[in-house]
Amino acid sequence: MEFDVSELSLVTFLQARAAGRKLSLLPAVTMSRFQHPYLVYDSAKGIMTPKDLEGARVGVRLFTSTTSSWLRGILVNEYDVDVTKIQWFAHQEPNVPEWNDPPNVTRVAMKDLTEMLLSGEVDAIVVTPVPTDPRIRPVIPDPPAAMRSWQASHNAIQINHMMVVKDDFSEANPAAVHEVWRMLKESKRIANEPPEKAAFTPYGIEENRHNIEVLVNYMDTIGMIPRRFAVDELFNDVTRTLA
Repeated sequence: MEFDVSELSLVTFLQARAAGRKLSLLPAVTMSRFQHPYLVYDSAKGIMTPKDLEGARVGVRLFTSTTSSWLRGILVNEYDVDVTKIQWFAHQEPNVPEWNDPPNVTRVAMKDLTEMLLSGEVDAIVVTPVPTDPRIRPVIPDPPAAMRSWQASHNAIQINHMMVVKDDFSEANPAAVHEVWRMLKESKRIANEPPEKAAFTPYGIEENRHNIEVLVNYMDTIGMIPRRFAVDELFNDVTRTLA
């Protein structure tokens, strides 16, 4: 809550809203990507499939990170994995203090995740970028095909970060919020992103409605938020009119 306007992980934003933080979205995606490649294992110890994760140990930087949260949603919805049976080993405390990690999460001392994997301390890790060691392979087979299949099935992108604004700042300074929005759009115009990149940073409420809905549904399914937020309630009276 230090800044009036900020980039923020979308999962952190949803959990902050659930905890009563007075924040609202600006309709600007600053980062998205398909998460399928970032769950990896050591192939020297044998083949691992998504179902093999049940009962396995998985290392993560942060249990509530957007990447690991997306991956849990994908595992549940696309691969019928019971993620409550996975033992998660996390380095960091949750970003939102009101969130309590579930019982299958253990806090461990900070250590390189790749070292933990190759030493056998964990069976898989969520890591970006993916290490170049040839032993390390994705748990979800053929990530490019899996990503294409997911996008075709859901007609969505997987948002990591969006812009957010404090509600009290919006109420007191609506003109400033409109100016921030103008500058964001202008900077996007000047950047002149190629279409394949621009598709991953869409601006606008309607342009992102379904993208946000998919993540909200995933987060509700895996118990990361207390209820399914409607997209419109994630914007305030000022930001709802921007696009």
